[in-house]
Amino acid sequence: MFARRDYIRDYMMIPPGTGEAAVVNVIVEIPKGKRNKYEVDKVTGLIKLDRYLYSSAVYPGDYGFIPQTLAEDGDPLDALVMVNEATFSGCLIEARVVGIFRMKDKGSNDFKVLAVPHKDPLFAHIRKLEDVPTHFVREVEFFFTTYKHLEGVSVEALGWASGEEGTAEVRLSVDRFRSSLGSVHD
Repeated sequence: MFARRDYIRDYMMIPPGTGEAAVVNVIVEIPKGKRNKYEVDKVTGLIKLDRYLYSSAVYPGDYGFIPQTLAEDGDPLDALVMVNEATFSGCLIEARVVGIFRMKDKGSNDFKVLAVPHKDPLFAHIRKLEDVPTHFVREVEFFFTTYKHLEGVSVEALGWASGEEGTAEVRLSVDRFRSSLGSVHD
């Protein structure tokens, strides 16, 4: 039997960024190419299988969250990292923010930061959303707007925004997280 772990103390002790502008830390929950929906369990701190996607779609990049952030949906801010090869659940990636996909899930804002591995020479030229291949941007949007359809969940696309706007959303989410610390209870 596992003892209860403090989610904030474990995963959220990792800083949200590296100190370098627009470079964030991303904790991977779901590797690229998977249909399994993994999440960090807030009680045990373990990575848990939440569900298997109902659709035949797979995650187009490594998907996870930016630690020490709180998005409008009450969870850490989501991030998708464009990678050549999938990493693994629990992997920490230093990633450069290049854009943000704004969407609503079940009526609430559920934004997705798009990033690339900061120190990977294959992505060194990608500095802004316009540098990302157009087809990949379309694939990401299609994935997030359709992967829940067979679950009966409606998702509304609000469109893409720049890396600067993505970085601003990270800052807002960090501020929201810090403001909420006084309300965290065991």
